[in-house]
Amino acid sequence: MQHFRYEIVEIPAYRGMGIKWNGAYTEINSLKEFITTMSSRVGELEYAINPKVQLGLSYHLMPDGFVHYSVCEVSEEQQLPEGMVEINVPKMTYLMIHHKKDQDIGQTYDKIFQWLKESDYEPFRESNVEYYDRLPIKHERYPNDRDVNNPHFDILIPISKRLQNK
Repeated sequence: MQHFRYEIVEIPAYRGMGIKWNGAYTEINSLKEFITTMSSRVGELEYAINPKVQLGLSYHLMPDGFVHYSVCEVSEEQQLPEGMVEINVPKMTYLMIHHKKDQDIGQTYDKIFQWLKESDYEPFRESNVEYYDRLPIKHERYPNDRDVNNPHFDILIPISKRLQNK
């Protein structure tokens, strides 16, 4: 596939704290506001490892929507601030792509899906969990200098080696 720049990266387990949203695709407009709310609360995380990077962790656990965590990575010393949640992300291998400003996010995700279909990898799925999307888990890493209406950010899709006997 032309012009598809990616990396396969392994990211160690980490602890995130922030706020959790879950809703239908029809409520997606409220998600942007929600992410902005988290941006304004980052200062409450005294032990944020990189306060300039906000993480968006999406899990497609509903047929018509998804669960989204807007978090910052924090160290063990961090206490949970009121109104926030904690999520522990295990060590995983990711397909990492940089989404640039002025590109169509849907198209970027289509390219990712196409690449996965043609590769030796498949989207990671936790066993005993039902997912409702062809890319069931999407992690996004937003720099704090992004334009919320035309963002640039990293997309990280957890992947596993495809079993050859399928």
